[in-house]
Amino acid sequence: MAGNIDHILINGRIRTLDDATPQVSALALAGERIVAYGNDDEMRSLGSVGTVIDNLEGRTVLPGFVDAHIHWRGTAEALHQVQLYDVTSRAQAVQRVAERAVTVTAGEWVIGYGWSQGAWDDPRFPTAQDLDAVTPNHPVLLRSRSGHAVWVNSLALRLAGVDAATMDPPGGAIQRDDAGEPTGIFFEWAAIDLINRHVPPITVDSLTRQMTVAQDLALTHGMTGIHDFDWQDSFQALQVMREQGKLALRVLKQINAEYLESLLHMQLRFGFGDNWLRIGSVKIFADGALGPRTAAMIAPYEGEPDNVGVVVTEKATILDLVSRASAAGFPATVHAIGDRAVRDVLDVYETVRAQEAARGIPRDARRHRIEHVQLIHPDDVNRLAELDIIASMQPIHATSDYPISDRYWGARSAYAYNPRLQLDRGVRVAFGSDCPYDTLGILPGIHAAVTRRRVDGSPGAEGWTPSARLTVDEAVRAYTIGAAYAAGTEDRLGQLKPGFLADIVVLDQDPYHVDADALLSLQVMGTMVGGHWRYRNF
Repeated sequence: MAGNIDHILINGRIRTLDDATPQVSALALAGERIVAYGNDDEMRSLGSVGTVIDNLEGRTVLPGFVDAHIHWRGTAEALHQVQLYDVTSRAQAVQRVAERAVTVTAGEWVIGYGWSQGAWDDPRFPTAQDLDAVTPNHPVLLRSRSGHAVWVNSLALRLAGVDAATMDPPGGAIQRDDAGEPTGIFFEWAAIDLINRHVPPITVDSLTRQMTVAQDLALTHGMTGIHDFDWQDSFQALQVMREQGKLALRVLKQINAEYLESLLHMQLRFGFGDNWLRIGSVKIFADGALGPRTAAMIAPYEGEPDNVGVVVTEKATILDLVSRASAAGFPATVHAIGDRAVRDVLDVYETVRAQEAARGIPRDARRHRIEHVQLIHPDDVNRLAELDIIASMQPIHATSDYPISDRYWGARSAYAYNPRLQLDRGVRVAFGSDCPYDTLGILPGIHAAVTRRRVDGSPGAEGWTPSARLTVDEAVRAYTIGAAYAAGTEDRLGQLKPGFLADIVVLDQDPYHVDADALLSLQVMGTMVGGHWRYRNF
């Protein structure tokens, strides 16, 4: 092996996540892969004159973090839009829109994201009239933090031709006042698209530039890969980045159900592509979200006896889509927030698992997922394990949403945002951020999973539903090994050992040995993808 080593990392606290050799001090790399691990002297002996040796100076090394649920186009665009994630009132949101409007040419759209009326001092939904005074000459579209609602002004309503006579589309809803007039709030994609189709599309070149900026930011967070849930234009821009040699993150591209027929016609299969850009699962929406109270519920929301949410895709349709996808070589990944949606999806998977068994298809050949699993009924808690379904969850949602979960789900919140329920039953769990609908980054997610507290310490020392807290190791594995398994790449990613790709994050301190509150202050010092430093600060 001597003479073939390009790079050696020494003097580190390297947590491999390989149970056979959980910790070493040095790695030897050849090209994009790890070829050996051990102590400093062993690895140094493998080098030659041209070998680069990096001294980690005692820093901690982990396998590269993977965000297993992110909207990549949305994340890239959001860096250039009105940011409303942290606003605490309607007035503050309107002020930010007003500040942006004065910088935009009359007639151009003002786009923003991140509002959540449930987190405001007045939790009522805003209206078009709230925006009209500050944007008389600009159409406005503001996406909610959940992504399942938008808030628009009256000019946007007029441009879209939406008025009292406009019917609610199947799977969506237009909020109306007592006179039947649209208020400016649209729920779920079918209704949102009534407005969205009038926003001028971004060019692929512009989106590629924005993604390059977002990628640089992601690398500073220690991210080496993503599972992208955005639309076909996101896939197109990612392919351009790959062609141009600019793609520095490994991407599993989920494919929305609208394009299933194209996949079937092309006879493509899960995993088609290379180690940089691969086709993933077929993405389906079962329901809405908690923020706009469109998550599909078995029992009504607290204080709203007539509201059981919105079924975005009927159960029979989900079954048809998942069954056809599975037969063609694709797993499914289904968005399910409310307990009814989770139950419906589990029912579908139970039927499809039986179909697969009849065809002789092993379960690990169809790595079906449920995205979010935000609320599960006690009767369904064991079913993901029984059916071998991946729980793709976002621990940051628990700390973001706990007040509205308590308000609208009440005692049911004990079964909400709870990966502990699944890990204890042996379910494979993959973690993500759902950015831009929540905070970008992995360390905030680890902190949320371990403490169940916000940055300010709320709701208290024990955290929200403290029985749901995870260990640091469990959280780290969900962002590494769990994400790799969900992508079908566990044979080359998620651990640091010989034969695996050299995707590495360097931290200034060891998350396994700091106080839980200090997890948020850890610093990413370096991010290596494929044997090359993509970000380095040491």
